[in-house]
Amino acid sequence: MASQMAESGQEQFLLDGAHEAVRRAVREFGEEEIEPVAQEHDESHEYPLELRKLAADYDFVAPSIPEEYGGAGMDPISRTIVTEELWRADPGIGSAIGSAGFGTSMILEYGDEWMKDEWLPQITAGEAASFSAISEPAHGSNVAGIETVAEKDGDEYVINGNKTWITNGTIADVGVLMAKTSPEEGHRGISAILVESDRDGFSSTKIDNKLGIRASDLAELQLNDVRVPEENIIGEVDEGFYQLMDFFASGRASVAAQAVGAAQAALDASIDYAGEREQFGQKISEFQAVSHKIADMATKVEAARSLTYRAASQVAAGKDDEAVKLASMAKYFASENAVEVADDAIQVHGGAGYVTDHPVERYYRDARITKIYEGTSEIQKNIISDRLL
Repeated sequence: MASQMAESGQEQFLLDGAHEAVRRAVREFGEEEIEPVAQEHDESHEYPLELRKLAADYDFVAPSIPEEYGGAGMDPISRTIVTEELWRADPGIGSAIGSAGFGTSMILEYGDEWMKDEWLPQITAGEAASFSAISEPAHGSNVAGIETVAEKDGDEYVINGNKTWITNGTIADVGVLMAKTSPEEGHRGISAILVESDRDGFSSTKIDNKLGIRASDLAELQLNDVRVPEENIIGEVDEGFYQLMDFFASGRASVAAQAVGAAQAALDASIDYAGEREQFGQKISEFQAVSHKIADMATKVEAARSLTYRAASQVAAGKDDEAVKLASMAKYFASENAVEVADDAIQVHGGAGYVTDHPVERYYRDARITKIYEGTSEIQKNIISDRLL
């Protein structure tokens, strides 16, 4: 069987003792530090800065960054486990901690050494956060259509444009921004640029009316004649679109892990509630309708987890077409199932699930975003079918 899998280009993944140790560590952190304040942060929309710094002490911030830059150098499966468990503890706070290193993969792969030396240790230490600015008001899934422009002026680039739906937009210190350096070339004229948030002309406006993941910072960025030196170009000029494509599979596998974590949290809450709530003289877990619903929920979570881990393993193996297909499958399947499982969790709780006395209403709101960002479910189905047909 193993040889047959190898011949078909499929990678196996096995969890070892080190992976389980990572899971135990993140779960303990989540139970002790995140869960007690999750509802408070959801209600206040407050970014969990101190928790981010504490998580960094345990190497849970940007865990895949190599040790030479202050990271833990975790393998893709370990990183997937960290993401899953942070979201299991609370999707909002989990998102805030997990996104603190947005854009660092681009810096690691294509950035100059000074970028890595200056910024990566600060991010892994929890002292700084980064953003990845791609989406614009008129361009979400259509990355090639972005309108933000970076015009060469001597040894600088002058950036003008607007970005939206930017995670960490108001709290980040630095980020990777996609802009057109050769607008007439379409997607062939896009570059990735390192932009510090304290530069003149850079401003942000918080988006505070989110349905879910309310502890995570989300913003619109305004760039008005923002000047950066030409050395801030990441990789090659006009190669940004192709560089960005290298990371979509990894990003989608990460969102799948988020969805698995949210779904597991909803399942856990449902199991606990069903074992406590009594109706007609017995616990509701003893009713077949409830027990079968929980069985369905658990099966969906486990199937999504297996597909997610396999996708992460394939991304690590660098098998491009297979990795892209599996990452999109995992993102699509896990996110759709997370919403279904969270919806079922509310049903198990009945009226109690519709109010904030129980966390399942929060999980339902939080899970919904996984069907949208890093490419909607509809986009994932386009990618999957393209690879197959």
